[in-house]
Amino acid sequence: MSSATVSAIQSRFPNAVKELIEFRGEETLIVDAASAHEILAFCRDELAFDYLTDISSLDNYETAPRWTMVYELYTLANGANHHLRIKYDVEEGEKATSVSDLWPTAIWHEREVYDMMGIEFVGLEDHRRILMWEGYPFFPLRKDFPLAGRPSEMPDVAFTDRAPLEGGPFVTSPTGASTVHREPRSRDME
Repeated sequence: MSSATVSAIQSRFPNAVKELIEFRGEETLIVDAASAHEILAFCRDELAFDYLTDISSLDNYETAPRWTMVYELYTLANGANHHLRIKYDVEEGEKATSVSDLWPTAIWHEREVYDMMGIEFVGLEDHRRILMWEGYPFFPLRKDFPLAGRPSEMPDVAFTDRAPLEGGPFVTSPTGASTVHREPRSRDME
């Protein structure tokens, strides 16, 4: 990625860029939450990052701030093919700012972040669940969600006991071996 891109962002928002992380040829900017939307708009409008690849979130369980929002941007302008990652922190109980006004595809990403982590977005009109069923009271990608699942008394769903996460079709092997040997695999492969 062009360091000119990072320099342009740092010049335009000198007080909002907290940190630059360079790893394996990728650059990640950690920015102030209050300026994140403005920085993302600048990336789209001025730096031609016209493709929002993904929005995800990290659960910093038992650490403040609780959440980290992650935006993966990409530009194809002038054959550049540049990737940029923007991150900012969100305190538990606060809402992230929607970027659906910048990239309409963000609606789907933000709905997934809400569905799995419970992070709401200011400016997102549609907070319907996208993977879990409507009325599901939990957020399954939070680190405090137990692997055994939680009791569900909801009628008209496939199960009324615990959500079958533990003992499901995939298992991991607790070991000190490399990640290749720790990866989840089908029970049939054991």
